[in-house]
Amino acid sequence: MSVKQTKKYSGRKKKSGNRKQQGGINQAEYEGVLSMTREGYAFLAVQVKEGQKPVEDVFIPARKLNGALHGDLVRVAVYAAKNRQDKKLERQVLFIKERSSRPYVGILQIVDKQAYVITESKNMPYDIHVQKGTLSGARNGQKVAALVTDWDKRGNFPIGRITDVLGTPGENQTEMHAILAEFGLPYRFDKKVEDLANELRDTILPEDIQGRRDFRKIPSFTIDPADAKDFDDALSYRKTGKGKVLTEVGVHIADVSHYVDSGSLLDKAAYERGNSVYLVDRTVPMFPEKLSNQLCSLRPHEDKLCVSAVFEFDENFNVVSRWFGRTVIRSDCRLSYEQAQAVLDAGEGNQVAADVKIPPEVCESLVFLHRQASRLREERMRSGAVDFDKAEVKVQVDEQGVPVDIRVREQLDSHRLIEEFMLLANREVTEFVQKKKNKQTGKPPAFVYRIHESPDEDKMEAFRNFVHHFGYQMKQVNSPRDYARELNTLLNKTKEKAEAGGIVIMALRSMPRAHYSTKNAGHFGLAFSNYTHFTSPIRRYSDLMVHRLLLHYISGGKEVPVGQMENQCIHLSQREQLATEAERASIKYKMVEFMQDKIGKEFDGVITGMTEWGMFVELDKTMIEGMVSVRDMTDDYYVYDKDVMTLTGTHSGKHFALGQKVRIAVTRANMEQKQLDFELIQ
Repeated sequence: MSVKQTKKYSGRKKKSGNRKQQGGINQAEYEGVLSMTREGYAFLAVQVKEGQKPVEDVFIPARKLNGALHGDLVRVAVYAAKNRQDKKLERQVLFIKERSSRPYVGILQIVDKQAYVITESKNMPYDIHVQKGTLSGARNGQKVAALVTDWDKRGNFPIGRITDVLGTPGENQTEMHAILAEFGLPYRFDKKVEDLANELRDTILPEDIQGRRDFRKIPSFTIDPADAKDFDDALSYRKTGKGKVLTEVGVHIADVSHYVDSGSLLDKAAYERGNSVYLVDRTVPMFPEKLSNQLCSLRPHEDKLCVSAVFEFDENFNVVSRWFGRTVIRSDCRLSYEQAQAVLDAGEGNQVAADVKIPPEVCESLVFLHRQASRLREERMRSGAVDFDKAEVKVQVDEQGVPVDIRVREQLDSHRLIEEFMLLANREVTEFVQKKKNKQTGKPPAFVYRIHESPDEDKMEAFRNFVHHFGYQMKQVNSPRDYARELNTLLNKTKEKAEAGGIVIMALRSMPRAHYSTKNAGHFGLAFSNYTHFTSPIRRYSDLMVHRLLLHYISGGKEVPVGQMENQCIHLSQREQLATEAERASIKYKMVEFMQDKIGKEFDGVITGMTEWGMFVELDKTMIEGMVSVRDMTDDYYVYDKDVMTLTGTHSGKHFALGQKVRIAVTRANMEQKQLDFELIQ
């Protein structure tokens, strides 16, 4: 019977922090979410109120968790135990405020009258016991998702029930569904939701167009990945020739709000999902296919309803006017990024390759828009936007989902063109709403912002010290904008250096994560004082909220109360993070699968991460990452320096640092844990 040894937890969950129970005096109490390890101990990510300084994660030993598990919202006491001579503080979970609703993925084992889910999660040290009557039809050896519902009376092991039967381990469909289940992401819609979407009318009637600005005769086009089906943004371009205004550019976004009423079943389903999820071999959409790939997709040669941001530019590429509202468009052309790049490479007046059939007016539009996008980007960088230029990986799979090629995705000028006009629309929409201030309070109305706070002083100082060890100096500055300029200078200096990758990673880690909020704090990374997400309502619920608010304020509607909006922002930020983690997990899984037949082969790579137990190495050209364990570095005893993230041999003085080039051999590909093990080639 392959069942992990169960570990006891110390007592049932408690309802309050009684000092007698703790055997000491409280020093502090914290609330937060637990991050558990396979070994059984955990760290508490402390929740702090607005304006408070961040608190370091709190370590909690396994015996003090009181039945809490990964992802649980808990209250923790840190106290001085009376019976300890060393005066060290104890840490203990007082009670579980909210149990995580995320299931655990594992293999079902049925032994006689007992059933267990042998969990695969790195955050779960226990197997889950399930009663035979709650197997949901699962068979022995199948991969399943199980939810913990209780502990046994003695506190030896968690008890749960199977929530989903995923299939046969190792099959592509099973493993992709397992990744979604692991992060609590649904991969199918309820039948009622699908039925509602399918009942939506396919045709656009005259009354649907009434009151909309008509762009159907103005050349417009979409640019998306070659395999995309949900085209939620289009660009239009025309010369106006009126006065100093030379050109007009329209950023047209699918009008999802026309089809999906706030509070409807479709709306609630989309809100729960929060966003579409993009795994290696599939898209798990936020809306059913009838909406995402048909009604709201801006397919060529079809009338489509949009919400648009329209800008007029003068001869110096300055925005001289802007308009926001509902429109109708008819896209002339659907381009891939590669096709659009072919036009840009050909340049103005030059012939595009014969296999790229694009109307001449669209080619002309692309050339102008590229020039304008370059100007917008230059202005952003001058204002202090941070240019990380982080590479992305593309995994190519065959019809069975087997990876056949992995390579770094090339960043094209056509990508930057679309990016800059989406950024412009997002910023200008926010500034438009900001100006609609309440006459009595002088404050802007309630809105959903995409914010990215600047790094706190301690993290900026730690990063300065880190790069100092590489011989780089960053000035002490007084403002976030000046710090961004210093950071850009550093990134430009190191762009071609071996340590560049490590410096980018550490710079990103020093910054808070961008998220949604009703409180406008600006966007540090983009150097924008006002920013939102407006351009992707098919795949991000935040953008649908922004559309509704924008249209409400345009029509003269009263200020919307903040109410639950901040909680909605928190929910959407959390769902976004889960989707990102699932996307990374699917890439990691396919990378490990790709390397299964390459055991023993040698590759060149660069050190991208460092811990006391080993170093992470990213392979050249593919960005495939694996670990070289310290226990396998048998030529010396290596000491880890966490301040500069290095490993140094105590006898030889051999030194390993972030960004250092190394040669490795692949020793193990663990599909279950999505891990690759490497060894150094001396």
